[in-house]
Amino acid sequence: MKRTPLIAGNWKMNTTTDEAIRLVKEILERLEDDIRTEVVLCPPFISLYPVFQMLSSEHIFLGAQNLHYEESGAFTGEISAAMLKPFCKYVIIGHSERRQLFGETDEIINLKLKKALQAGITPILCLGETLERREAGEAEEAIASQLKSSLGDISDIQSMVIAYEPIWAIGTGVNAQTGEVNLIMERIRQTISDIFGPSSADRIRLLYGGSVNSQNAADYFSCETIDGALVGGASLKAEQFVSIIQQAAKAGF
Repeated sequence: MKRTPLIAGNWKMNTTTDEAIRLVKEILERLEDDIRTEVVLCPPFISLYPVFQMLSSEHIFLGAQNLHYEESGAFTGEISAAMLKPFCKYVIIGHSERRQLFGETDEIINLKLKKALQAGITPILCLGETLERREAGEAEEAIASQLKSSLGDISDIQSMVIAYEPIWAIGTGVNAQTGEVNLIMERIRQTISDIFGPSSADRIRLLYGGSVNSQNAADYFSCETIDGALVGGASLKAEQFVSIIQQAAKAGF
């Protein structure tokens, strides 16, 4: 089954509103009208609305970097799915920085996934193993376990996207080899097939993240198991980010 490639840019805690507007303007100026690739921009919360106002292409969408699993309430500093829904088609859930720095467990991530799906926002579920698990030869097992726990009691994942981001490769400049990424992606798709059936496994898009840039993107896109990328630092550089998008389009998937 042919899946539409997806390139998502996670800006993390970078850019002021003015800087975000300038970056989006430069990205749009460099992009071709028909890019044949779905693009998601995930700026900080304060820039969601200004960026939303700039996006008119049917290929470029807005994504949030996080959400809370409650509808509303006394949760200072948090943001709900209802607040994001008018602007965001996507939301990143379970990024390793949320897991490691903010103590998010698979149980919390499961609640966030349910809330996003209930609201009609497509979650980009992030999975990734530590260097210790990798060196112990437990990477595939760790990812499968993380996936099963995160998807508990969820009955339909048709609209979900999964991003595999090995923790040891995020922002380090160390790249996972395509062979080992293929093994992980195959394990993810097989795990989904075991839980939800082959049809769901065939439809879901799997992204790779972890120091993806314009120099190594083509190598990852040459893998049949990869449907796109979740890009960190390189998404803050318009020339690099557009190059990655164009390479994904050329790969054809």
